[in-house]
Amino acid sequence: MIQRAHAMTLRQRAASHWLAPAMVALAMLLPSGSSGATSSQSVVPQSLDAFADKVMQTFDPPGMSVVIVDGDTVTTHSYGVRKLGSAARVDAHTIFPIGSNTKAFTAAALAILVDQGKLRWDDRVVDKLPGFRMYDAYASSEMTVTDLLVHRSGLGLGEGDLMIFPSTDRSRAELVHDIRYLKPAHSFRADYDYDNVLYIVAGQLVEAVSGQRWEDFVQQHILDPLGMHDTQVSIDARIADQASLHARNTTPVRGVGKQQVLSTVMTGSVFAPAGALQVSADDMGRWLRLQLRYGALGDGKRIFSDAASQALWTPQTLIPIDPAPAVLALAQPQFEAYALGLEVQDYRGHKIVTHLGGVLGGVSAAVIIPDKHAAFAIMLNSEDVGALFAMREHLLDTLLGLPSPDWVASYKQVFDGINADAVAALRAHGAATHPERGPSLPLSGYAGVYRDPWYGTATISQDKSGMGKNGNGALSISFDRTPGLHGTLEHVQYDTFRTHWAMPDVEDAYVTFSLKPDGSIDRMTMKAISPTADFSWDYQDLRFTPLATRK
Repeated sequence: MIQRAHAMTLRQRAASHWLAPAMVALAMLLPSGSSGATSSQSVVPQSLDAFADKVMQTFDPPGMSVVIVDGDTVTTHSYGVRKLGSAARVDAHTIFPIGSNTKAFTAAALAILVDQGKLRWDDRVVDKLPGFRMYDAYASSEMTVTDLLVHRSGLGLGEGDLMIFPSTDRSRAELVHDIRYLKPAHSFRADYDYDNVLYIVAGQLVEAVSGQRWEDFVQQHILDPLGMHDTQVSIDARIADQASLHARNTTPVRGVGKQQVLSTVMTGSVFAPAGALQVSADDMGRWLRLQLRYGALGDGKRIFSDAASQALWTPQTLIPIDPAPAVLALAQPQFEAYALGLEVQDYRGHKIVTHLGGVLGGVSAAVIIPDKHAAFAIMLNSEDVGALFAMREHLLDTLLGLPSPDWVASYKQVFDGINADAVAALRAHGAATHPERGPSLPLSGYAGVYRDPWYGTATISQDKSGMGKNGNGALSISFDRTPGLHGTLEHVQYDTFRTHWAMPDVEDAYVTFSLKPDGSIDRMTMKAISPTADFSWDYQDLRFTPLATRK
């Protein structure tokens, strides 16, 4: 699930958390605008559609939806189709999954509970959510409500995502319990590393304090009062006016190849507080207008207080800034920090409040410009991050009245380079492997049940029906807590194999077995094969050891 700005996202290609007939492809490139209110030409010039058309032609996302808020004026702009191969076009009410832009709604839900006097930002989580534990005793006892939201827990980047990604048979309460087994990468409050699992804890905290499930609380206290009637609180919700999800996943490097409809997408309710909302452009306009009004509805009523709004926008954790590629230097922030479900940074001398979001097959960006009393959101039904960023920078320049470079060309250059480097790296690695070396054991020696403390069990089994005289029937692997995540293992070299997952659109991984001096298996570790794999495929954090009883 993608999370933040240039350097991290460009390096990770974290779009998680990514053909039509000729006539449909042609129609997809023709922009269509639809307005939620009278368009303001000073803020939304006619050139927007021309720029969007260039984005669509260059990066080829199937569909895109944009909403721009200028004070009380809200305009929506829709481009392309909801699904490749279909003539149904994106409109102002087409819902898109917004991924981690959901986190701002979860933070707002907690802010409402603070306003109600049921919670304080510095309350200890363990006092409100009995049974909550982190790996470290000090973090367990001292973690506050604020700590849940600001990515300074000590967990590594995306650590624990495979507990939920792309699906799980866990309950939300079970996941909260199992977080205690996630070994930290840093000291508590020492470093910034983006995580998703603690926002699930935040969702459980909402339930523990309010007595309502996260979904019901958000619906009653945020979505209904705002009139966000298109929005769905479940990633699995299906309605007529809905974007399908797409990715370029026909080659070993995701992001290279033909765009196609995904058959594997994120599913289930467990991760909802971290990234499950599906929202239309019309509804995102209502949400952004609420942010610009600091929680006020405009009729004397409020969703949350002015003090709560200030808390949501207050920087808490500094985010390290890596140098951007030269062609993107103009957009390089000088300051960046995480607040509560939102980021605060500068853009060309102006403060912005922003966040990115991504699920398998879709990405989004939300941006607030406080000193212009303006905001916008962009949603795509594909993993084309270059398109998202080019639109984001162009809209920022437009709303700020700044001269704008050719962001389309710049982002295309950068992402083409990233993809080319990844393809070259995979080829080089393949050429350097020695499949004739190993494995150390007969394949039957690797079969068994392996357990990682936080994930649970994975099972390696051998196909007895295909077994020859040498006892080397093919191996298969199953992630036992992730429905559908199973596949075959192919020997690579030494005691390293690679997965071929049966579930489409899943990042494959190397599986390496380490042996004890007596030749028995000590542990099994994993690593994503593609250098551009999204951080939510956190195979590298798994440490599987064989259970005592093995078959």
